[in-house]
Amino acid sequence: MPHDHDDFVMEPVRGLPEALPEGEHILWQGQPAWWPLLTESLSFWWVAGYFAFLFAWRTVAGAATETWADAATAASFFLVLGLIVCALLLVVAVMQAKSTVYTITNRRVAMRIGAALTMTLNLPFRKIANASLGLRKDGHGSIALDLMEDDGARLSYIMTWPHVRPWKMKHTQPALRCIPDARKVAAILSEAAETAVSEPVIERVPAARPVAAE
Repeated sequence: MPHDHDDFVMEPVRGLPEALPEGEHILWQGQPAWWPLLTESLSFWWVAGYFAFLFAWRTVAGAATETWADAATAASFFLVLGLIVCALLLVVAVMQAKSTVYTITNRRVAMRIGAALTMTLNLPFRKIANASLGLRKDGHGSIALDLMEDDGARLSYIMTWPHVRPWKMKHTQPALRCIPDARKVAAILSEAAETAVSEPVIERVPAARPVAAE
């Protein structure tokens, strides 16, 4: 049976830069759906509406000095330009969806993101202060991860876009964007995080050096 082409065949584990350590296992993996990503993250309808408005405005303005047909022909430039821009947004959405892999394990959230410049975010549950779910009527949704103060401030909004909560630039919140069955995924994440955070952390404390008597 033929296999789909995978541009990341060198990954030891799909979506992860290295093999999972002992005791860690994957609970869920998924990708953004390209159409919700296009319409929500890339503002497809807003962009299309903007160029449609320019076309209508130029046609009405031109009709004052020429026929409606000539005015519409002259304004069609905006329609052509709008189609080109919308086609580019479509390509970006498909590429982003194809190259992205979100992973939830029993210890962390990992996000392999970026179509041209690929990077992987490793977000241990103990670094996540809160998670919020934004749900669509069709079941798709986004889960934004509110990181601890220092971690969110160090994360670049531009480098991680569109896999972020919109407009949270000062304190970036990475997000699992436009995933199918988002409510179920949120439940998996919540249960795994509660279990991981409740586990005690055992740290090795170096033994004190004996002090020689004077």
